Amino acid sequence: MREITKFYIDGQWVEPTELNLIDVINPATEKAAGHVALGTAADVDTAVQAARKAFTTWSQTSVDERVGILNAVVAEYQKRMPELAAAVTEEMGAPNGLANNVQVPIGLAHLMTAAAQLPTFSFSEDRGSSRIVKEPIGVCGFITPWNWPLNQVMVKVAPALATGCTMVLKPSEVAPFSAAIVAEIFDAAGVPAGVFNLVNGDGPGVGTALASHPGIDMVSFTGSTRAGIEVAKNAAPTVKRVAQELGGKSPNIILDDEDFATNVSGGVAAMMMNSGQSCNAPTRMLVPKSRMAEAAEAAKSVQSTLTVGDPSTDVRMGPVVSEPQFEKVQGLIERGIEEGADVVFGGPGRPDELPTGYYVRPTVFADVTNDMDIARTEIFGPVLVMIGYDSIDNAIEIANDTEYGLAGYVSGKDVDEVRKVGSRIRAGSISLNGAQLDPSAPFGGYKQSGNGREWGDYAFDEFLEVKSLLGYDA
Repeated sequence: MREITKFYIDGQWVEPTELNLIDVINPATEKAAGHVALGTAADVDTAVQAARKAFTTWSQTSVDERVGILNAVVAEYQKRMPELAAAVTEEMGAPNGLANNVQVPIGLAHLMTAAAQLPTFSFSEDRGSSRIVKEPIGVCGFITPWNWPLNQVMVKVAPALATGCTMVLKPSEVAPFSAAIVAEIFDAAGVPAGVFNLVNGDGPGVGTALASHPGIDMVSFTGSTRAGIEVAKNAAPTVKRVAQELGGKSPNIILDDEDFATNVSGGVAAMMMNSGQSCNAPTRMLVPKSRMAEAAEAAKSVQSTLTVGDPSTDVRMGPVVSEPQFEKVQGLIERGIEEGADVVFGGPGRPDELPTGYYVRPTVFADVTNDMDIARTEIFGPVLVMIGYDSIDNAIEIANDTEYGLAGYVSGKDVDEVRKVGSRIRAGSISLNGAQLDPSAPFGGYKQSGNGREWGDYAFDEFLEVKSLLGYDA
């Protein structure tokens, strides 16, 4: 049993103002894997005070000093990677292979990218007689989710450290184990006291306090659009900067050519990674109407590879994260059947051999229309919908007919056509022909998928204020 009863504040592990423990449930067993203390507004205030004090000196450090700290964090992170992977598997159900090969390494990649790009980032420029400088925004409040815990922590913490900001992190109370190890890593790396602080808690108790605190200069949130709206409302009275990476319902346009079947099967496999619990998952597959039956057959060819089971073993898919998430996904699968979509494989209920654990049968629907609930709602589970299109223009119209705009995907044999189609999708990150995510490229959304950008040096600007020194060279 993991016991996280203290918070990391001002370089120390400290007792909470009030001890209020909740169970952290292992989604594979439905049993408590440990406990975490929930913080309060008083704990947030203590952490913010520590961060404000540390900002005075940390904001004045040189680029070389900050690169040195980032590299020290990288070295400590590398030592703890097996422990981090085990924690991720236990807290949110990522299969062992995914945790070790993707979940943990992506966090490391963001740290290494920040360290590599910081030395060449320009913090000043001269225009006429004026000098334009970029300065750290101040104390940042970070609210991160459970689905890619290390990725979501590091896309905020790494650029904040790089730019001279201090911070208070609230990781998801559903998956707090890996974040506690991150705090230990930062401590071992010699990050100065108060620069990085961690307060566990839920949204009402800690998230709201962070977003509304007058000592927080900027809040960065990753999660649902609904929760993001509340964060923005809480931040508004203090006019702090708000950066948000929110929901998605990303289109995957499969072009009509000889690579069609291969691209369909690849799209199904990509959708099911992390049990579909990715904000940028290719959830809406758009295929020519005339080839819908062929698409369904290509999807079926993947079914046998989508092994579901105990995430500590060699499986492709573990459980979804929690009982509420399980119930939501089940309800939407049933809703898809009610709406008249055809079940290619999967459907409601757990896999027959898995009576315990929040396991969902990977599900593909065919003959879906874009007005159905399953085509418009972010399901956040292993559920893919296939929608038919009449022409490329019609496919792009359907792709953009969503309140979201986080990601998009296009696959086809004609590379020029793939590029043209991708450029017309209204989303922040477009993957062409199965291209993998690039830690040096910006990541973020259009429309209700959020604002601002994370990843690489594009993220640096989110943590910087711009100052004009007029007459600097008069």
